[in-house]
Amino acid sequence: MPWDEAGVPALTRDTGAGTQPEQQSAPASEGAAVLQYEWRGAWVVIARGSYDVDSITPLADALAVAARTYPKVILDASGISFADSTFLNLLILTHQAGTLRVVSPSAQLQRLCEITGVDTILETRESVDDAAVS
Repeated sequence: MPWDEAGVPALTRDTGAGTQPEQQSAPASEGAAVLQYEWRGAWVVIARGSYDVDSITPLADALAVAARTYPKVILDASGISFADSTFLNLLILTHQAGTLRVVSPSAQLQRLCEITGVDTILETRESVDDAAVS
């Protein structure tokens, strides 16, 4: 299924710290995980693990739905251990669809964005709070 025709993932309740009233979780390939929640009028997508052509679909689905539904999408990229051109393409497509803020990209992801020039078009922030208010 194309990334822009995704359905909304099932709702789950976060039983942890309670700062995220509702979270959505999408199944991901081994080594990748996607969590989502609303924060200050923006939709936050937390990506963890490794993303390539075999594992990108749950993240792509989550970002597509978020970009169609919310004026601002925040991608918490602090837990991404590997990303390739498939991931970069997804970031560019999401950026073109609406406002995308990338939070705390890992060193590997920062380097990939610098090498390809994607860092010149993406907005990065230090925290989810910074991304939500700016």
